[in-house]
Amino acid sequence: MADNIRIQCINKSDRMSAHERIKFIGGINPNNTRWKLSLDQAIQGIESGKWRFYVNVNNDTVWVIVATSASGHKYLKTQNDGDQPNNLLSLPECPP
Repeated sequence: MADNIRIQCINKSDRMSAHERIKFIGGINPNNTRWKLSLDQAIQGIESGKWRFYVNVNNDTVWVIVATSASGHKYLKTQNDGDQPNNLLSLPECPP
């Protein structure tokens, strides 16, 4: 069974662009230590069934899925929550 993990921050290749690719996702463990994964590690973990990632939006859980661009590149996005489709991209920057 996959572990459910909350994503609380991201790092993008260009923070000011809503269309730039996510490079890292991160969050806080139950023991208050920080975790951070590369995009490739996160995609591999989702596809292998190891992890299920989510974000909290207005106290609702929105699941993160792997999608494939028209050019064939895999990326992460949130499932459509009917409100704002860029929940993942609007997360704050992960600390270094």
